[in-house]
Amino acid sequence: MSTKLLDNAKKNKADEFYTQLPDIEAEMRHYKEQFRGKVIFCNCDDPFESNFFKYFAMNFNFLGLKKLIATSYSESPIAYKQLSLFDVKNLVVKSTDTKRPYKIVITEVKDENADGAIDLADVEYLLKNRKNSLTLMNGNGDFRSAECIDLLIEADIVVTNPPFSVFREYVAQLVEYDKKFIIIGNTNALTYKDIFKLIKDDKLKTGYTNFNVGMYFYVPDYWDNYHKIEDGRKMVRVSNSCWFTNLFVKKHKEFITLYKQYNAEEYPHYVSYDAINVDRVSEIPYDYDGAMGIPITFLDKYNPEQFEIIALGIVGSIDYSCEKKMEILKNGQPTGKYTINAKGDLYRKYNPSIDTKPPAFKDVETGELYSSIYARIIIKRKGATQ
Repeated sequence: MSTKLLDNAKKNKADEFYTQLPDIEAEMRHYKEQFRGKVIFCNCDDPFESNFFKYFAMNFNFLGLKKLIATSYSESPIAYKQLSLFDVKNLVVKSTDTKRPYKIVITEVKDENADGAIDLADVEYLLKNRKNSLTLMNGNGDFRSAECIDLLIEADIVVTNPPFSVFREYVAQLVEYDKKFIIIGNTNALTYKDIFKLIKDDKLKTGYTNFNVGMYFYVPDYWDNYHKIEDGRKMVRVSNSCWFTNLFVKKHKEFITLYKQYNAEEYPHYVSYDAINVDRVSEIPYDYDGAMGIPITFLDKYNPEQFEIIALGIVGSIDYSCEKKMEILKNGQPTGKYTINAKGDLYRKYNPSIDTKPPAFKDVETGELYSSIYARIIIKRKGATQ
């Protein structure tokens, strides 16, 4: 799925992206010991249709969970596709209740059908008996509702795929209530000021799944833009998606091996900020003590014990050291369009010996050519002398 399509989905609040079970399994397996004895809360999609709920229900005993709570949302387009409230024993409903949200609370999972495995048949059986419960909610099941906030307070760890359109607000709530979490988000969220500050303060990090891989999500039948159909369901690939968490993640304690030596030709200074440009995380020089601008992919490997994050190198996040009126070039040719300070980007002098792309800007006053650098993280090695 292109960034544009995802942005359109966010703009139109089309948040029905449903996570595949294998993707959940691949990430969750790393947190087994951190789940033990905990109350898990899945609060952003219909429980019985949610693969998050299915994963934790089927692995309830293996993970040693204390409790699993899941809530539905009354506007969910897939609500009641597999489970009818009228099938749940001792639950009194009216015909008008068929789209009311509900919560499921699991405190015990046994192999009720004695087939040697814990599966959804066992979970459905348990929901029709007294050990676990399914109850209707009074509100709409939104994570911001009073009912869901009460459940959030009870929970130890929140695990879900929250709506892309309210990602900032969702994370802010988790931080406000000091909750542990593992959630899916757009990698572009790394550049949101509030999200970036959490990363800078070591209060949020990427999960184990490489965030350059992307994920396929199920989408409702009414979606026109999709990439493939699998098992009769439409799917889209969101290339810029990743896991975010504040739990322990081993890779963020590993040190990046630095093997490159600094030289001014290969690591030119920016004109607009006092830092050198590094094009690849693997090429961070081991002997440079000053500030360095590196690709955002660095955040997937960031170890706070090895590096200090200084700033996010985009307009509005750092103070640029100069202002120049520049002509915008297209394929190195004049366009007659102008900007101040290269549209707020980090930029450096164009060097034909190392640049593989044509210059992006020309200084109106001096005629000098410049290369624009896409979003960078400004970092410094821990223990650096400067």
